[in-house]
Amino acid sequence: MQFIKAFLTVGFMAMFSIACASNLPPIQPVSQVNISRYMGKWYVIASIPASIEKHAYNALETYRLDAHGHIDTTYTFRNGSFNGKVKTLHSTGYIKAGSGNAVWGVQLIWPFRAQYIVAYLKDDYSQVIVARDARDYVWVMARTPTISKADYDSLVARIKLLGYSLKGLRKVPQQWPESPT
Repeated sequence: MQFIKAFLTVGFMAMFSIACASNLPPIQPVSQVNISRYMGKWYVIASIPASIEKHAYNALETYRLDAHGHIDTTYTFRNGSFNGKVKTLHSTGYIKAGSGNAVWGVQLIWPFRAQYIVAYLKDDYSQVIVARDARDYVWVMARTPTISKADYDSLVARIKLLGYSLKGLRKVPQQWPESPT
């Protein structure tokens, strides 16, 4: 029940943020995402997080294409520390037709869908920025749990160019392999 309340609160805040961000132009997605190459594990390097993930450690997003062409998503993290309780969230991504697979609606709880825009994708599919027009949340993810400082700084600069305030950007602590639980 707490999770549902938290999600609904985030949903209402997101709707309010969209109204507040209406003076900004829509975020331009990348032109094309090879959805098969995009599937798999992505480590969350940094984010302007939703409330449920504000204290995430070892955050990992895993995507799997289902038989209907939707994206089964599993988001796992440790809450509060590297030894914190493991939290797991499941959602489904619905690719927007005509978007080159770069814009999704992500549904955690029916009927709500959150906007998911692949705003930057490195040519080798090793790094990605997932953004929203509301500029309320953003995720920097990579295929590896760490990236170079130069790459991180470049991705942060891209986020700023997208119109985000960097005030709430949080580098997600990653320490792999995980200690036994």
